[in-house]
Parts: sequence; C-alpha cells; structure tokens
Amino acid sequence: MTTRYIGRDNVRKRLEPGEGAPGRTVYAGGAVRIEPAEGELLVVRPSFGLAHTAEYDRVRAAPLLEEIARDHVVAILLVRLGGYAVGVFEGERLVVSKVGSRFVKNRHKKGGSSANRFRRRREEQAADLVREAAEVAARVLEPQRNRAEFVALGGDRAAVDAVVAARADLAWLRERAIDRFLTVPEPRQRVLEALPYDLYAVEITVEDTSNGRVGA
Repeated sequence: MTTRYIGRDNVRKRLEPGEGAPGRTVYAGGAVRIEPAEGELLVVRPSFGLAHTAEYDRVRAAPLLEEIARDHVVAILLVRLGGYAVGVFEGERLVVSKVGSRFVKNRHKKGGSSANRFRRRREEQAADLVREAAEVAARVLEPQRNRAEFVALGGDRAAVDAVVAARADLAWLRERAIDRFLTVPEPRQRVLEALPYDLYAVEITVEDTSNGRVGA
C-alpha cells in the first residue's frame, strides 16, 4: 500500500477516462474507494472533505472530481523557528499575506554554563518569534475570520502550536484546520505563493491487491 499527494488537475486526468467502467465505487467517511474490475484499487481523500455518500456498481468518479474542482477560502499559518507566513487564499489566489523572520540560534553542542546561557538566549529568541507571529496572525486573519472556510497549518508543529496557543483569538484556527499538516521550508513569500498546489493536492492510497481483490 502506498500513499501520496497528487495535484487536483492530475487526479482529474487520471480518473476521468475511467468514468463508468466496470467495478465498484463507495463514497463514505469523507473519502471514496474506487475498485475497478481491472486496474489499481484506490482510496481517495480530498483535503477539504467529501460530503457525498453513495455506492455505485461501476467506477463513478464524477462526484469526487466535482468536489476537488471547487475553490475555497483558506487561511494559512506557517511557522518555523526562524520565520512565519500568514495569508488567505481565495481558490489559488493569494488575497492577503504577511511574512516575517527572526533569528533563532541553532542548538549548542557544548555543555556547562555557556550551554545554559545559550539555551536561555535561544528560548528568548523563540518566544519573541512566537509572540510576533501570533500578533501578525491575529492582525491579518481576524478580519477574514467570517470568510475563511478552512485553515491550513504548516512548518514546525511545536512552533505552530505555540503561536496558536499564544492568543485566545487564534483558537478558531485549530477548529477549522484541515487534517493535513503542510511540510514547508523556511516560510517566505515565495513559499506562500507556491502553496496552492499542495493545498489542493489530493491524498491517494493505492492498495495492494496482489493476493486478490481487497474486500472481495
């Protein structure tokens, strides 16, 4: 069994030709299981959910393709110890954004009192970054709160958790966050602008059927 994320246009190109082919399709739990009579068995899970529920006695990808073609308003918070990026996308268009960086020392390899001083300084720098990122996130995202359907978080989990926890008015980010936590390098404007591909990429799992059709 292998799982990877594929851009939504490529998903459409892959599944559209098989529409109506012999097989079985089950929509349930925010995902779709496609079991063609010939070919790979796929479990497909869109980033923003899949409300459609049904079973078909053939390959039926149309409801999935309709869902992944939809654009959404998504708030973004990316944080690593060194920088942050905040923004809002309408579909694949970035409508508001703010990025920032702060120096945070790398880990100290030596012991003793110098290591303790280094650790305290590093903790202070990290706290400054968290405080600044939280202030910027609140300033940029609060005006978009009623419009944002979803939130995407990414970067370093501990840093993101610290930023969200730093202010009560950021709690809604966690409540609307999609399941996928985005893996990104140091948050920069170019990283933010390139995010739509990953944001709308679809999780596809190819199940091993070498021992016969799964579920048969």
